[in-house]
Amino acid sequence: MTKALSVLGFSIRPCTMPAREILNEVNKLCAVSNSLDLLAKQDAPVAEALAILSGNVRNSANLLRVVVAMKMGIPTEADTTIN
Repeated sequence: MTKALSVLGFSIRPCTMPAREILNEVNKLCAVSNSLDLLAKQDAPVAEALAILSGNVRNSANLLRVVVAMKMGIPTEADTTIN
């Protein structure tokens, strides 16, 4: 099992402190995405652009979350839900 995870690119040795800090930034990106989404729903003249940017920020946050999980291990207390 450990060898299979290593072949897939997952970290065998979790490195929790840096991963936790990066995941905190991921949460901030998710908050920005939610804010942009709310602005887009207020019928702003740039609503379509805000919705696209919101999705891009959310996708970037999720990608960063996956990279952390694969390369640094998943901290046990971290929220690792992909939105």
